[in-house]
Amino acid sequence: MKTIAIAGTFDSKGKEFTYIKEVLENLGLNTLTIHCGVFEPTVETDISNATVAREIGENIDEIAAKKDRALATEILSKGMEKLIPRLYSEGKFHGIISLGGSGGTSLVTPGMRALPVGLPKVMVSTVASGNVQQYVGTSDIIMIPSIVDVSGLNSISTKIFTNAALAIAGMLKFEHEEKIEKKPLVAATMFGVTTPCVDVAREYLEKEGYEVLVFHATGTGGKTMERLIENGFFDGVLDLTTTELCDELVGGVLSAGANRLEMAGKCKVPQVVSVGAMDMVNFGPIDTVPKKFTGRKFYKHNPTVTLMRTTVEENKKLGEIISKKLNNTEGPTVLMLPLKGVSMIDVEDQPFYGPEEDQVLFDTLRKNIDEDKVELVEMDLDINDRKFALEAARKLMDLMDANKNK
Repeated sequence: MKTIAIAGTFDSKGKEFTYIKEVLENLGLNTLTIHCGVFEPTVETDISNATVAREIGENIDEIAAKKDRALATEILSKGMEKLIPRLYSEGKFHGIISLGGSGGTSLVTPGMRALPVGLPKVMVSTVASGNVQQYVGTSDIIMIPSIVDVSGLNSISTKIFTNAALAIAGMLKFEHEEKIEKKPLVAATMFGVTTPCVDVAREYLEKEGYEVLVFHATGTGGKTMERLIENGFFDGVLDLTTTELCDELVGGVLSAGANRLEMAGKCKVPQVVSVGAMDMVNFGPIDTVPKKFTGRKFYKHNPTVTLMRTTVEENKKLGEIISKKLNNTEGPTVLMLPLKGVSMIDVEDQPFYGPEEDQVLFDTLRKNIDEDKVELVEMDLDINDRKFALEAARKLMDLMDANKNK
């Protein structure tokens, strides 16, 4: 029989969690209750807050005595981040559900994020209809808006809680047999302005027997790809669209963090890298662009997306950043430079055409790349040229074949 972990603050929401527990058990499922609140629970739980705190060497009584909610949340969330994946690895549960406001959501989601992709994770939260990136991260947590506060049982809350319980029960009770043939997995990065390139490369690789997972280079996409590389999902990486590095450097809205473009090298996964869409930094609507960028070259991609052209100085820094990251690689790596344009709008007669900016990027890479570690390939084509895309795909196949035969 499958078991669902019910995690949360049983000191303040014991009645609500008991309701969820009863619904799940009436559906024929086992439950494992985990208390991560600061004070004594109002109902008995299977795992205490003392156990959560001990997971990281803390004492729950000392935490409670300080009466510092922020400190308690920080400590207990770290305990959950360590405890939840450990309990799962021991076979204690098969899915996890929680209810809460911003505090309860912050306590439980770190543990959820530490669980494998595909494991059912449901969070009913008062903050679910807003920006939930800080709670979901690169995981597949299902966030359900609570509509009303998670405080008491009423005609609305009981319906929402029931729906959440039925949702996770359905995920566990109904199984679908996968019929997809197991193929070597390749990760690829794409943006709207590099789509023609990645589409051609993907189609070629798929015809050659590979499965290609494409990640949209929107910050979350890059972070997710890096995490999955770390978790050993991929046989190769076709990282043609590294634009997220621009947002990280300049302050755009689509940064994937400081560690983007590092995991394939650390994990020795064959990678072919290019400089796709490094002509741009991303912002929201034009009136949200910071005033400090007044006077720069902009392009209104659509009503909600404004692009800003990277400068000569920024491209020099980006070349240095890429070189440093790739020079640290421990696996087979190729860097490909499309000398006639890095995006769909960085070619002649297009708004971000910038031969000078691109030249500085290319020159910096030529100067700094360690060719004992990284093969440098230059093609007198733009990135979306079919020949460039096919060469990138073939290069990656060669790297993967050589890696497989070691």
